[in-house]
Amino acid sequence: MSVATKKPGTGRRKTAVARVFLTPGTGTITVNGKDLPLYFVNKEHVYMVKQPLAVTSSEASYDIKITVAGGGLTGQAGAVRHGIARALVAQDETNLPALRANGFLTRDSRMVERKKYGQRKARRRFQFSKR
Repeated sequence: MSVATKKPGTGRRKTAVARVFLTPGTGTITVNGKDLPLYFVNKEHVYMVKQPLAVTSSEASYDIKITVAGGGLTGQAGAVRHGIARALVAQDETNLPALRANGFLTRDSRMVERKKYGQRKARRRFQFSKR
């Protein structure tokens, strides 16, 4: 298997991690062995994944193989978008300004806050009883 990029574009969001492999081709996208619309059933997630390709006008230029793990579907879609953007920059440096201007190269670093001891949730406290 000849891969065009030397290392995969790695995308992350919340606890999801996606590895994206670009090869010159016709534009097929597979996620964990399934076609894109079969894996991401929600149309917003499919749109989110295809955004970097639309910005760089390369929808039909590459076959994309993606392995994604962790998190939920929204986090995985964000991680895949980040990974595709990074792989496109690794493939062709001229894609960098357009992808950066649209915010696709910025990792969304928001994470779930951990639960603290002595509290019900991360910030919610147990109900105070004076008597």
